[in-house]
Amino acid sequence: MPESTLSSAELDPRRRRALFRAWHRGLREMDILYGQFADKNLPTLSEGDLDQFETLMEVPDRDVLMWLTGESEVPANYDTPIYRAIQAFHTHSGPINV
Repeated sequence: MPESTLSSAELDPRRRRALFRAWHRGLREMDILYGQFADKNLPTLSEGDLDQFETLMEVPDRDVLMWLTGESEVPANYDTPIYRAIQAFHTHSGPINV
């Protein structure tokens, strides 16, 4: 099972919470999608980007998974730079980034 490779020791409390939430979603697929993105990007996200990431994590996992796989359209209010960064981070031409 994939797990976080990012130590939370160097993160501020808000980023620690976001990292934990990214890896503990309920759907394992979303753990991987959000968690791996968070491991690589969370330390350098701006406050605005972190706001968008936290907002996106409030959406039910199944909805976001359907957007990312193209099963349904992304609502305009969630089609943010962070959503697009997550989508670009995980390509669909092969396995999810490992």
